Amino acid sequence: MSTLKTAAQFFAVRTLLRGYALIGDPYAKVITSPPNSDPYLMYERIRAKGDMVRSKMGAYVTTSREICDSVLRDNRFITATFDEASMVPITLVKDGEKIVNPVQDSFLMMNPPDHTRLRKLVQPFFTPRALKDRTGSIRQIVATYLDKLDGRFDVVTEFAAQVPIQVIADLLGVPNEDKATFARWGSALAETLDGVWSHKQLKDLHATIIEYNDYIDGLMDERRRNPKDDIVSHLVTEHADLSREDLVATTGLLLFAGFETTVNLIGNGVLKAFENPHTVAPLAQSPEYAEGFAEEVLRLDPPVQYTLRWPKERLELAGVTLPKGMPVMLMLAAANRDPRAFKDPLKFDPTRSNAREHLSFSAGIHYCIGAGLSRIEGAIALHELFKRFPGLAPDGPVTRRKSKLIRGALRLPVRANETKRSLAVKNS
Repeated sequence: MSTLKTAAQFFAVRTLLRGYALIGDPYAKVITSPPNSDPYLMYERIRAKGDMVRSKMGAYVTTSREICDSVLRDNRFITATFDEASMVPITLVKDGEKIVNPVQDSFLMMNPPDHTRLRKLVQPFFTPRALKDRTGSIRQIVATYLDKLDGRFDVVTEFAAQVPIQVIADLLGVPNEDKATFARWGSALAETLDGVWSHKQLKDLHATIIEYNDYIDGLMDERRRNPKDDIVSHLVTEHADLSREDLVATTGLLLFAGFETTVNLIGNGVLKAFENPHTVAPLAQSPEYAEGFAEEVLRLDPPVQYTLRWPKERLELAGVTLPKGMPVMLMLAAANRDPRAFKDPLKFDPTRSNAREHLSFSAGIHYCIGAGLSRIEGAIALHELFKRFPGLAPDGPVTRRKSKLIRGALRLPVRANETKRSLAVKNS
């Protein structure tokens, strides 16, 4: 299918969605909400309508933590690609052959047994022991990028985006000179997860995925000849029977998942610190407090806002009969604010005892494989940032991502208090 035809289909669907949004349809309002609007006000309006809210688009929407958690763990529900949620499948081709989409063709969008088979291949790199061994290098990476900051800077582009791309690139075995390109690819993919808005955006996505396919093909060939201690080497040498599609998609998923969740966790954490200045001192002083701080950011303002599941058979859910294939939009960000699960849910409390019960990393078989890594990076980055710059303050308007699925800042200008910085460095 040509990019022009696909873009035209997306335009038609977006027009339909906007029409339904105008009459208050919950599914349509989530998909079409403006990037700078507060989605949480909309989620609370949906919550007020009940646990299972019917959409005229042929779906249900739920803000209930109990229901979201139940569906995520129920093997009667299956996952599918996000473009299916937009009702326009995206198939990109080059020279007549399908291009591997590093997200849509990955195990993130698969169901057992393929999901189980592919996830197991990279699981050893994300065990608690493996992550503990990597914590020292993460601290060093954080310190390296903090050393480059001074005065006024953009905390997203110059820090929050730099740390996770360095970490995941090291895991994959990507050379230093290619890490900036990897960051660009990760951001481009994130902006299109919930669909595309224009022919230009679709063309850019097409070009990005072609670039990634070509690059990873070359990297895999190099690692076959000269294997190292990284994920790509592990996959091409220990699992030589893997198809090229599985190799490209698995590495691409790790790039995206390892980058986007953490960059937005750090950025959203900085914003929460600005909104709650009483948390800055303990955040800068205590690594343990920083862990709770990062967890509460994940609960209250998570990078991933929602996900979708389809019942593979007719079934009952929370008193509602769902026919086979009826989509259910699980509002993870709203579930994290469910007052039946979290006391005083709108309050930002880094000491909250059950903060880790959030669903920001999903649950069940699709629980984020990189959750532990993201938690470590987020806590260390936020702790060290405010330890180094305890007087950090906003220095201009925040530019939000356009995506409705991924919530975070593209630009977050800040300024450092020079006197306090000097004292922090001297005492560190």
